Amino acid sequence: MNTMATSGFGNGALDSLAIATDHGRTRCVNAENPTGGKGTAATAASALGPSRKGSPCIQTIKAGDSVTLMDVDGPGVIRHIWMTVTDRTSPTGPNVLRNLILEFYWDGEETPSVQCPIGDFFCCGHAQACRINSIPIMVVPNRGFNCYFAMPFEHARIVLRNDHNEDVPAFFYQIDYTEYDALPADAMRFHAQWRRERVTEIARDYTILDNVHGHGAYIGTYLALTALESRWWGEGEVKMYIDGDEQYPTWCSTGAEDYFGGAWSFADFDEHGRMRENTFTGPYLGFPFYSQRLAAHRESDYWDVATPVMRGLYRWHIPDPIYFDSDLRVTWQQIGTEEAGNFERQDDVASVAYWYQLEPHTPFDPIGDRHFRQPR
Repeated sequence: MNTMATSGFGNGALDSLAIATDHGRTRCVNAENPTGGKGTAATAASALGPSRKGSPCIQTIKAGDSVTLMDVDGPGVIRHIWMTVTDRTSPTGPNVLRNLILEFYWDGEETPSVQCPIGDFFCCGHAQACRINSIPIMVVPNRGFNCYFAMPFEHARIVLRNDHNEDVPAFFYQIDYTEYDALPADAMRFHAQWRRERVTEIARDYTILDNVHGHGAYIGTYLALTALESRWWGEGEVKMYIDGDEQYPTWCSTGAEDYFGGAWSFADFDEHGRMRENTFTGPYLGFPFYSQRLAAHRESDYWDVATPVMRGLYRWHIPDPIYFDSDLRVTWQQIGTEEAGNFERQDDVASVAYWYQLEPHTPFDPIGDRHFRQPR
């Protein structure tokens, strides 16, 4: 008799941690162990002596320079990424989260599979950190950036490019991964792409992602919106054009706040009839960042929202991935509403698309310079 099967042990989500099967070999990369080698961490000495916090961070990243955070052979899977950066740069320090660019290269490829400002990658757009408590991304409580997306590789190279106009001091990071003897042939590679339109085109859907060809799964969206017009902004539908869709998509939402899991403008009213948009952060979706409180607005002024207002929102398609076999395009309509009904509007929109696919991928468009990326 199999007593484990009878007891039910092994069926729980955490049971696998207690089973002595081959789980691979644990490795990490950070400033204390830049090669990820076995038995080579914490070798640097400090004033406290050998192996006493001798190299906890990259001391300085010069303006215009790039540093390689990880360059290791696999096969392996990145399990966790943690990063933080000081906010003491001046006078333009707040923009550093838009000016440090993450680039991930898998398996010797020449163009990155991830290209994104560090803030937006961790769902902190507008170059402003906020608290995120989701399954794959956590930012707690103050610029502690964490990512738990699994990232398989045969070779992994992660580069941080300083496109800031100043040197960046004290960059801390750790990349935890598991080394294996082999990966499944169908292990897809992780991708993330940042885009922005400083002013969207009237009556033309904003493109979150396109030019994706091959087999894969779309797993998440981050949106950094700066409203350039008053009135409610969120009536536009997110659309997924899957495997040859042309004029009409296979998948769509019924509105922006609907796509991000909320309803009715994320709003409620206090006892004085004043409108409040409610931020929230959850395992698979959230509205974690809102740049101002609208407590002065009466219910009768519900649609008349002052501008510019900045909002950050995320949605993870983890329980509900968007699978594609040949191609994918993702868009979002710029539609607002007022007393007279819906209307086409223009705003400042930036986004990050997250997906897995089998390589090769289509090279990304240039990310733009720091003047283009600068928040309003």
